[in-house]
Amino acid sequence: MATSSVSKGCFVFKPDFKKRKISVPIEDYFKNEKLESEDSKLRFETYHLLWQRMKSETEQLQEELNKNLFDSLIDFLQKSHSDFQKNSGNWGCQMKLREIPTAALILGVNVTDHDLIFRSLTETLQNNVTPYIVSLQAKDCPDVKHFLQKLTSQLMDCCVDGKSKEVKSVKTPKKTNYSMDSLSSWYMTVAQATGPKMTIKKRTTSSQWQFPPVVIILKNMESFSTKVLQDFIIISSQHRHEFPLILIFGIATSPVIIHRLLPHAVSSLLCIELFQSLSCKEHLAVILDQLLLTAQFPFKISKKALQVLTNIFLYHDFSIQNFIKGLKLSLLEHFYLQPLSVLCCDLPEAKKRIKFLSVNQCENIRRLPSFRRYVEKQASGKQVALLTNDTVLKEETQLLLEDLHVYHMNYFLVLRCLHNFTSCLPKYPLGRQIRELYCTCLENNVWDSEEYASALQLLRMLAKDELMSILQKCFEVLHSSTTKQLGSTTQKVKDFLTQFQNLDADSKEEEDACGSQSKGLQKTDLYHLQKSLLEMKELRRTTKKQTKFEMLRENVVNFMDNLVRSYLLPPESQPLHEVVYFSAAHTLREHLNAAPRIALHTALNNPYYYLKNEALKSEEGCIPNIAPDICIAYKLHLECSRLINLVDWSEAFATVVTAAEKDANSTISEEMNEIIHARFIRAVSELELLGFIKPTKQKTDHVARLTWGGC
Repeated sequence: MATSSVSKGCFVFKPDFKKRKISVPIEDYFKNEKLESEDSKLRFETYHLLWQRMKSETEQLQEELNKNLFDSLIDFLQKSHSDFQKNSGNWGCQMKLREIPTAALILGVNVTDHDLIFRSLTETLQNNVTPYIVSLQAKDCPDVKHFLQKLTSQLMDCCVDGKSKEVKSVKTPKKTNYSMDSLSSWYMTVAQATGPKMTIKKRTTSSQWQFPPVVIILKNMESFSTKVLQDFIIISSQHRHEFPLILIFGIATSPVIIHRLLPHAVSSLLCIELFQSLSCKEHLAVILDQLLLTAQFPFKISKKALQVLTNIFLYHDFSIQNFIKGLKLSLLEHFYLQPLSVLCCDLPEAKKRIKFLSVNQCENIRRLPSFRRYVEKQASGKQVALLTNDTVLKEETQLLLEDLHVYHMNYFLVLRCLHNFTSCLPKYPLGRQIRELYCTCLENNVWDSEEYASALQLLRMLAKDELMSILQKCFEVLHSSTTKQLGSTTQKVKDFLTQFQNLDADSKEEEDACGSQSKGLQKTDLYHLQKSLLEMKELRRTTKKQTKFEMLRENVVNFMDNLVRSYLLPPESQPLHEVVYFSAAHTLREHLNAAPRIALHTALNNPYYYLKNEALKSEEGCIPNIAPDICIAYKLHLECSRLINLVDWSEAFATVVTAAEKDANSTISEEMNEIIHARFIRAVSELELLGFIKPTKQKTDHVARLTWGGC
């Protein structure tokens, strides 16, 4: 035993990555065992190309949406620093120079999207204003020392084009000496070393300064300690004349938080200007309009799947990035689960792929419910040809996909026209947002709903100016399309606008007639006036003759109703809609809307569900002794009341663990008992960490049960 330690040791073998070669085809990862399809690689490539197009579109949209905000921020920073540069000779004379320019950036409660906005903002400021950009978070700045340490370290990493070596050669502050004095002296030394020739990448000539500003971005201003912010602002204001500092506060709630965190004596040292980012709901409307409510991308999602994504957005996080991830998951699941998704691409490419469909893929087309309904409506001879002849099937599939493409182009144009008509109605019977109207049209015939009938009644009471503005919007929507079927519709809308404009002359004549009639009535006495008014009212009730405007308004409403009934048919009525529509809403709900309680209970009560070990299979109510210790302890604690005796629990645990090891005459050794006891203590500690039990002061040798119906 004295030399037993010689043979023991710990040796580290670094893996040789050069020898490890993983050569697994991509289609193997994308192959679904339940589907008999040989197009897994092509489906994956189609998914990848389509998502890259959608991703680039979303990135471009986000840049355009943030452009106005970033431009106003840049103008504020340049103006603030220009004023500072002009008055540089009177730094110590003017009290205003002690005020730090501060931009309060109101970003909203979608905190998960803030990092992306700040990354884009940092890149924009580096390209247009200054290379000295510092981003700080509250978790990294518990006190002023760490605040200055993070600020100094990030400033040292800032490089200037063509002068990076020269900047690094400048003497930097010592690691132990983090103060505004040393930081200010370092900045002045760096600025003088680089000189007025210093240029910033892609920066315009108007922002070439000898002393560029230092911009500090506080990402989550609400999370910063009040004392840390106060001390830093007071110290920075004293060095404002030699350290041109500009602050940007990232605020998720309200600008009132600035005055709650900072007293007046400190907030008076800041020159604050508010900047409001785009609302999350408006951002979502733009994303939906450009990605789903268009025929540009062939992929579509059903009503239930769209509701899952929007409900998570509206009731959980307001995160555009998470919504886009959910959309990506929908696209991935569609190409993974649907073998015919190989045709979910642009129409010319889909027609080419149809010619090379295999026999199995042709059978998959025949199995589609929408195609079956389509075949049942055909003549008997054509039915036999579609079900037996692959060539006829492929030709018909090409025509059906072309019809589906035209259907989508007309569908979204008429949908936008209907939204223009109904979005201005009181109480919004068909929804205020176009996504609400879209969900209504996806499920059933929208004209069969009570909301649609009430919307038509309200449309029949609109004024001429409102109708003309709506028709003008519809004309712009339809005029931008290239479909031939809606060409006559566009001309019809234009004719309606012309007729409304021609009503002005007729209305003047009616007013003159009414005026002369009123003058005649003024000559009569009060009795005859009341009698004539009652007669006119009764006559109007019986005849109900419509004016020219009322007749024209009725024609417009009927025209819109016919458009809706012709072009807003539900997607399920179209043959082959399964090729492009993703409808597995339960799959999205399982992946995105997590239920940790169910998952924990399933994992601890039935470990076979996750571990897939055949030995863990057991009858209901039985506890296998080879199950993980935490599973055994969990199933035993389900049989207890609110207070659990640790001694009884430990004995039951030992009985289950040793059930297969001890016989009738054998006994468990003392060492084995200690091991079992240690395993039990670890299992109980894990359950306490997960929140199932807690210590209690009622009884020293008991624990309290916290979840799921203790007695």
